Amino acid sequence: MKKKDIIEGKIIKTEFPNKGTFICEDQKVTVKGVIDGQTIKGQVTKKRKSGCVVRLLDVLEKSPLEDAKPVCPHFGICGGCFYQTVSYENQLKIKEGQIKSLLDSVCKSYEFEGIKGSPISDGYRNKMEFSFGDEYKGGPLALGMHRRGSFYDIVNTPQCHIVHEDFRKILTATLEYFTEKGMGYYRKLQHEGYLRHLLVRRAVKTGEILVALVTSGQTGKEGMPQSLETEKVLLEEWKKTLLALKMEGSFAGILHIRNDTLADVVQSDETTVLYGKGYFYEELLGLKFQITPFSFFQTNSLGAEVLYETARGYVGETKDKVVFDLYSGTGTISQIIAPVAKKVVGVEIVEEAVGAAKENAEANGLHNCEFIAGDVLKVIDEITEKPDLIILDPPRDGIHPKALDRIINFGVDHLVYISCKPTSLVRDLVILQERGYKLERAVAVDMFPATANCETVAKLIRVK
Repeated sequence: MKKKDIIEGKIIKTEFPNKGTFICEDQKVTVKGVIDGQTIKGQVTKKRKSGCVVRLLDVLEKSPLEDAKPVCPHFGICGGCFYQTVSYENQLKIKEGQIKSLLDSVCKSYEFEGIKGSPISDGYRNKMEFSFGDEYKGGPLALGMHRRGSFYDIVNTPQCHIVHEDFRKILTATLEYFTEKGMGYYRKLQHEGYLRHLLVRRAVKTGEILVALVTSGQTGKEGMPQSLETEKVLLEEWKKTLLALKMEGSFAGILHIRNDTLADVVQSDETTVLYGKGYFYEELLGLKFQITPFSFFQTNSLGAEVLYETARGYVGETKDKVVFDLYSGTGTISQIIAPVAKKVVGVEIVEEAVGAAKENAEANGLHNCEFIAGDVLKVIDEITEKPDLIILDPPRDGIHPKALDRIINFGVDHLVYISCKPTSLVRDLVILQERGYKLERAVAVDMFPATANCETVAKLIRVK
């Protein structure tokens, strides 16, 4: 077996998130994007002493776990959902097994409490960032998600099933409008063009919708507004087109965001409110949280309630205790804990998120929350108060080793670690155990049905 060889095999084991292995010619073969029990065909891309890596070419035989028919016509083309051929019951079984296997690889004895599913598995996302582009080079304007395995090609997704129908109506109306107006998309290599992204957020509890059209500031060429004045007219008519839609929810705000950064990210150089206001409120566990286009907020509101209720249960008794909520985002967890704690101190590096956290705490009548903007690595050395317990909810890459060292040095009796990437949690668990902590209990919480992602909540106790 050598590079570029085409080989076949049956997947005998998968690891989080969807990396499978099989044996071929007495060698271990690793391939991404597969399910236990599938028979696949792939091409060898790397040859190592430990085995080889294969790029998936085709699924020759389905897995017994694939017991569902994809409801989305974009499945397999769009780079989004992975598990549409698998019933939600089996999706949970797969994720539960993978996460337990990860934890078992570094922890000898603990209580694994299985997996908690999302209250809804269809139309659960409250936020989407759709990209403008073309479905093929030189093709017509497209608006949707990136094609699987492609950085440039965009798949129109007018029937995406992980979002509410209101998203689909806004998406379709926007694409039709700008196609009719002859507007072109922003070409990432040439750094030229007009239309970049469409950001849509929707509050599950109230149905309020926030829409932001993200464009470059370029004018005067083909496929662009010819002037700032013609752009104003263009955007005014787009606004009216959206307001005329018959939807279940209602618009809280319609925005235009100008973004001239070279990077393919949604950010604002200038934001203009075309209609309404630039925010709405979402409700979680009886508390209200202000959501702006750029607010960090869990993308599954109902799933977030399950996650935070679980975390609250893991935190336990907080009366007369000082709680540190590190990597606090917009302070969601802090505010859920605050009513039953002496004080909660949240630390978050994103200043806008900290500002939102302060406003949300004030709106919720919580006066025992303190939110600090800064890097956890630096800030925790400057806080004079000492915590009684610590909640950790780091980004996907986990906790910086130096920050983890400082956190451990507080010597609190227990930690609650919320992880959106179980592999990062497992890496940090190794260090935490070496430094005197033991994993007491853990549970998986599925926030992302149809995808390979999953959250994990872990409680650690100090034993040394």
